[in-house]
Amino acid sequence: MSQSSKVPNLDKIIGISTYSTKTEGTGGKIKSSPEQFFVMERLRQKALDKISSSGSYTVYKLKKQGIDTNHALSDIFTKYGLRLKALGLKDATATTEQYVCDMTTGRSANTLVTNRYTLEKIGLVQKPLTKKDMIGNHFKIKIEDADFTKVSVFQDQDKILNFFGYQRFGSKRPVSHLIGKAILQKNFEHAVETLLSFTSEYDTPQNNKVRQMLKDKSSYSQVMDMVPPQMDIERTVLSEMISHGDPLKALRAIPIQLRRFFVQAYQSFVFNQTVSQAHDYGEDLLHPQQGDVCFDKDDNLGRYENDPDQRLAIPLVGYSYSKKNRFDSFISNILTEEQITPKEFFTKEMQEASEEGGFRQSTILCSDFAIKEPYVEFTLSRGSYATILLREIIKPQDPVSAGF
Repeated sequence: MSQSSKVPNLDKIIGISTYSTKTEGTGGKIKSSPEQFFVMERLRQKALDKISSSGSYTVYKLKKQGIDTNHALSDIFTKYGLRLKALGLKDATATTEQYVCDMTTGRSANTLVTNRYTLEKIGLVQKPLTKKDMIGNHFKIKIEDADFTKVSVFQDQDKILNFFGYQRFGSKRPVSHLIGKAILQKNFEHAVETLLSFTSEYDTPQNNKVRQMLKDKSSYSQVMDMVPPQMDIERTVLSEMISHGDPLKALRAIPIQLRRFFVQAYQSFVFNQTVSQAHDYGEDLLHPQQGDVCFDKDDNLGRYENDPDQRLAIPLVGYSYSKKNRFDSFISNILTEEQITPKEFFTKEMQEASEEGGFRQSTILCSDFAIKEPYVEFTLSRGSYATILLREIIKPQDPVSAGF
């Protein structure tokens, strides 16, 4: 059986049609409880040195469980009036520690405690921290019901392709990229319909029942009261559609970072497909070649210079995409099949969600990899997904029931 034929359908939906490694999967599951999946952000030493007792902007450590970053920050703003910005997004099904920064000078708090998060002031900086100040994330993850004799011989952590993980697309309801594509194609009505009524075999029957009812636009008012509180984005859009029926205006009611996230999810889908196809075709994705774009050890982009510290970079398509790279044949074929062009990543009607494009490392940069049964520990560079590394170890037949 080929590697691609073993790949679960959910992976293929998000553009991943291959495995990076040939090792036999260990089986097992993750995230039975948030305590079993621990994530801690790591900052560059230069950034840590900037945090002191004087400065204009407050830096906090946000510790949370059972709530994602966006909802935690929204709750903090609603309850305490603090407008905070995170360096990275962490999902709800984990225990996480991350740095957040006040975007305004003046008001601050020392410690805030709720049942799902704590916010602790750690100091001040002259300029707000940015995601470039984050070097990566350290993970400690319990794998239950796994064959640890197979885990203990896994040594391919440096050969794993840097796919965007399930969370990027909506996990058990992989819809974010479909909404993003509809926005780019200026089909705002379809974007709203997809957001409200797209059903997934991996979602709960209750959620699917509500979404099925939302396929009928004439029933919006009647269904509104049946939409559960956790579907807060859907409730916002639905309320707007009932009020005025303008899909573009309804989408604009969603926080800007989420609208950008949808478009970035579509960009990520194209990237996943590019990497999958290039890998299956036999392109060398571990080692850069003459003419390739690379990241150096300080994350600066440049052409390949035979420097062992350089790491291969693969294009993220956007409106500034240049065809001068060895992956263009894959990218152009994917875009043709998707019926979209790089120029469409700039949308006049929603300029704030436009994506210029860029580059992403071809492989995961993993350090401190350790196995302490039943846990695995490792540190990944910023933007890489622990679930993508774990996917190579476990090779789950059903990612959703395995906790992915």
